[in-house]
Amino acid sequence: MYPALPDLFSMQLQGFVVDLDGVVTQTQRCHALAWKELFDDYMAERSRRDGSPFTAFDATRDFATFVDGRPRYQGVVSFLDSRSLDLPYGAPDDPPGQETVCGLGNRKNALYNDMIRREGVEVFGGAVRLIRALAATGVRIAVVSASRNCRMVIHRAKLTPLFEVVIDGIYADEAGLHGKPAPDTFRRAADLLHIDPARSAMVEDAVSGIKAGLSAGYGLAIGVDRGAGVEAMMAAGAHVVVPDLGAFPLAP
Repeated sequence: MYPALPDLFSMQLQGFVVDLDGVVTQTQRCHALAWKELFDDYMAERSRRDGSPFTAFDATRDFATFVDGRPRYQGVVSFLDSRSLDLPYGAPDDPPGQETVCGLGNRKNALYNDMIRREGVEVFGGAVRLIRALAATGVRIAVVSASRNCRMVIHRAKLTPLFEVVIDGIYADEAGLHGKPAPDTFRRAADLLHIDPARSAMVEDAVSGIKAGLSAGYGLAIGVDRGAGVEAMMAAGAHVVVPDLGAFPLAP
């Protein structure tokens, strides 16, 4: 059961800071399928080599638990840890598929980009309408995403003018910011927007993102349930969980 919705337009919010995949764009599915193809292929190969049992990557449960919202290489480490596997970290320029953390992460990125090129980028219309309505009242808008493909996706979705500030995986690396669930990226978004987090809202579809936003001091944490589960998001501290941002009314 979803908690009662607050009236966002009567709260005099200063900022509205959102994740991208699964909140604004329907690219979460592509991420999940790319992770599944990567790990199913890799785990099957290990099984053939050493006779270990093969268990497929669950594109809902494993995705939500181990990789969603995390920087790509952290996602590789998180999932491998869940299977009691350890690989050399390698280097970011490792070729896709090399048996290192970076090599596997780079293969996932190649798979994801192939899907985006084939299928394009769809948006959640209700989310875009809500963000535009809030922006029209003077609320400052930013996107915070762990993805290094964030700007490419925003451009392909024709949403570039929607966001005053974009904090993505590339920005975080260059600025030395820790990824979610650390609060760094959400704090930086607030700093660049010149807003008080306590008077602002953040939106995430991952438990790690909810924790990051709350640690950064945001006064309203909104969860979008794309598989993480209402209970898990509420347990992480979300003040409200919705199936889609379109659930919020568009008028004050």
